Amino acid sequence: MNALRFIATSLLVPVMATAQQPAEKIEMVNFSKVNITDNFWKPKIDKVAVVTIPVCIDQTEVKTPRLRNFEKVARKKGEKHEGIFYDDSDVYKALEAMAYSLKTHPDAKLEAKADEWIDKIAAAQQPDGYLNTYFTLNGLQDRYTDMSMHEDYNCGHMIEAAVAYYNVTGKRKFLDVAIKWANHFSSIFGPGKRDWVTGHQELELALVKLFRVTNDSAYVKFADWLLSERGHKLAKGYTWTDWKDTAYAQDVLPVKEQKEITGHAVRAMYMYTGAADVASVTGDAGYMNAMKTVWEDVVYRNMYITGGIGSSGGNEGFSNDYDLPNENAYCETCASVGMVFWNQRMNALTGESKYMDVLEKSLYNGALDGLSLSGDHFFYGNPLASNGRNSRREWFGTACCPANIARLIASLGNYVYAQSSTGIWVNLFVGSNTSIDLAKGKVGLNMETNYPLDGKVKITVAVSKKIKYALHIRIPGYVNGIAAPGGLYSFLDKNQTPFVITVNGVAFNYTLDKGYAVIDREWKNTDVVEMNIPMEVKKIIARDELKQDNDRLALQRGPLVYCFEGADNNGKAWNMILPQNTVFIPENFKVKDEDIIALVSNLPVVNISADGIAVTTGMQQVKAIPYYTWCNRGSNPMQVWLPTKIKDVKINN
Repeated sequence: MNALRFIATSLLVPVMATAQQPAEKIEMVNFSKVNITDNFWKPKIDKVAVVTIPVCIDQTEVKTPRLRNFEKVARKKGEKHEGIFYDDSDVYKALEAMAYSLKTHPDAKLEAKADEWIDKIAAAQQPDGYLNTYFTLNGLQDRYTDMSMHEDYNCGHMIEAAVAYYNVTGKRKFLDVAIKWANHFSSIFGPGKRDWVTGHQELELALVKLFRVTNDSAYVKFADWLLSERGHKLAKGYTWTDWKDTAYAQDVLPVKEQKEITGHAVRAMYMYTGAADVASVTGDAGYMNAMKTVWEDVVYRNMYITGGIGSSGGNEGFSNDYDLPNENAYCETCASVGMVFWNQRMNALTGESKYMDVLEKSLYNGALDGLSLSGDHFFYGNPLASNGRNSRREWFGTACCPANIARLIASLGNYVYAQSSTGIWVNLFVGSNTSIDLAKGKVGLNMETNYPLDGKVKITVAVSKKIKYALHIRIPGYVNGIAAPGGLYSFLDKNQTPFVITVNGVAFNYTLDKGYAVIDREWKNTDVVEMNIPMEVKKIIARDELKQDNDRLALQRGPLVYCFEGADNNGKAWNMILPQNTVFIPENFKVKDEDIIALVSNLPVVNISADGIAVTTGMQQVKAIPYYTWCNRGSNPMQVWLPTKIKDVKINN
């Protein structure tokens, strides 16, 4: 019997409209139904397939012992574990990226490699369903006694990978391994059994994914129970000093009572994503109210202009409100990936575009920066200023970020479109085509755009017969003069630019709903929707409370945040002054092979004279590039925020 049956499925309630939820349930269109043709994103998806994933495979099975540990378990020869106790998770994340890539880039050799890995994972599973190479190889009998040892985290990523692989290939072997572990785990923990606080949140969201593929609602209830365990002083057995601080693990208060973001940034993102997933099934307003409040705490007081989060390296997470240093910013790539996950769920639950605005900012800046243009080097942390000593790495001892950014980019289609029974949402402007089943019939959409290089977007409708539905098109916050929800950042020029949408060449008098332009009409085959999203260069200021950015400006064009890198500015980036009235000219440019729009102007600069005695000032032509492209031409000084006054210039950097 499925051990999760301890909770009656009748306890699940349908999603109902609340003050935060839309009247109709909105679901994201799965990436497998979205064909990306985009000039910006398709080359990156291709590079992940042909460069990044092979790097992950090589590191996982050749250069590090991650896969070898599974082989050792199967051999049963008393061999010892190599590496770190959470290394199993990197195997699973790589497999998930491989699954997504198989959908967009069918490859018989890659599928055979995935099957080979899955066979080794299955062979390492214990008869009772337990699966953890660290505990099994080291002969440890104290399973599930130390909540910081990532046993549940590892297998949460296994579930995500197994669901992805099943959805893409239809093969059940890996899915059955995941189900066997989930049922084993739930036979030990739950109401009337043992308590458990997930050490590194991940299992909660994974269980909801398992529910969606199995239709076994008990997995949702178990995820709900895991969330309910937090905030009751139940965590124990922690071996790391950090874990003694319950704020680090978001364990100070029950999830539904939380109001502030605390602790480890990635764990927080995964937990709130899991809570949103549970709420999407159960309609629990308690989760929604808490997440809305915590989201505001993150975005209004604790988010970088790049959409990155987690300023402190000490706890890999949050410190105090408005504590957002630039040069020492931690800003883990995985945390920005987590922001994409969480904001996607919040958008689907509420229908509000502000969540997609934040998702877009994190995606194009904080997350994308984690992957080099060549696809084979990575950033773990993503600072907003550098003295020139930062560099991208081939790999990391803790290697969560490479596979995490790979699986995000490979599954980009998950974030472009959404639907209800009677409506379609265009959330991201990504060249693509899809086919969406509505209650009244099937609708094909083909989106053509060169975004974010320019703002022209053309959407062509394909239907076999006339059909009435509402097309919701997100109006980016920056078009309405909003640099970020909540006012942590604002534009110097707050002017709103008219957002014109034409249907078959005629301006359409759309309605506004939650930040979307709504075109509700009867559609026929080959109808064309067009818009030209304004792409002005915007200067950004921060609230006074954000001391690190006082008397400083940053630049944004479209969704892209810009930076100044030494490679384009005589080897320097810290000697410039940016007056508020400066005009920047967009210019076609390349960073290595990446086509970009650079921003060019003349700025005052401060230099030390050749004899080292005098300090001189003058004007210099400078160039800013999109933040995600920096540090691809070697280590360079860099700044996102330039000072407006000479007193803040550092001429030695």
